[in-house]
Amino acid sequence: MENNAVCWIDGEIKPASEAKVSVYDHGLLYGDGIFEGMRFYNKKAFRMETHLKRLHDSARVLRISLPMSLTDISLAIEETISAYDGLNGYIRLVVTRGVGSLGINPVSCLKSTLLIIADALDMLNEETRKRGATLIVSSTRRLSADGLDPRVKSLNYLNHIMAKMEANYAGADEALLLNVQGRLAEGSADNVFIVKDGVLSTPPVTEGALDGVTRNIVLGLAEDLGIKAQVKPLSPFDVYTADECFLTGTAAELITVATLDGRSVGQVNGEYFCQFNAAYKALIAKECE
Repeated sequence: MENNAVCWIDGEIKPASEAKVSVYDHGLLYGDGIFEGMRFYNKKAFRMETHLKRLHDSARVLRISLPMSLTDISLAIEETISAYDGLNGYIRLVVTRGVGSLGINPVSCLKSTLLIIADALDMLNEETRKRGATLIVSSTRRLSADGLDPRVKSLNYLNHIMAKMEANYAGADEALLLNVQGRLAEGSADNVFIVKDGVLSTPPVTEGALDGVTRNIVLGLAEDLGIKAQVKPLSPFDVYTADECFLTGTAAELITVATLDGRSVGQVNGEYFCQFNAAYKALIAKECE
């Protein structure tokens, strides 16, 4: 957390270090809540409407009543960005079930809690981005849709945290999670793409991948660039033998991959990655000018 990080909470913006939530908030006690992360560039939130729509969908699935309309939330986000001391940054929007009594029964939570944090967030430094990220396949599996649908962006991230810890212990930058069938789902905080023989591929959400905003942007950019793209099940074998591999995410943006489990993965900063990265940055510049 940077010293200039700010937080909107209860209609007031204050330094993030001074923002408080109750110890009886069910988001803290039980991970009962949802969140969205979004970037802002030149003081403008990128694809805010898309993020808020996903927030709304997650809230509906978990039957969490948003304390404000999406219009009012968007205004609060803009207010928070305005208060942040920097042109570019990251927004973390969190909605919890709210304050309630001890015990998992949500009936005691009468009003949801909403907070908006504006801060800096860089998943990898510039040197690592240039050389390419090193990845491992985690032994921790992605929860399947019959447990919690991956399209719900909930506060329950322990599987991903365990995978990230495994990457840390292995000296890698990131970990890929498989689903219970052993097929590729996603990274600990990002979606994964490969390029093979000129075709772009990424796992479907039915395999455990988050329906990522940046993921969908890249699929759209493929059409604009005239690059064939497909959403299909993938395995670690497909990554090992790919011509290129890269990660995408709101926080990650686009990150080229160098290795998986010690195996070189195609070309670092390859032709296709550079095309997508340039097109993505151009899109940001256009929408956040």
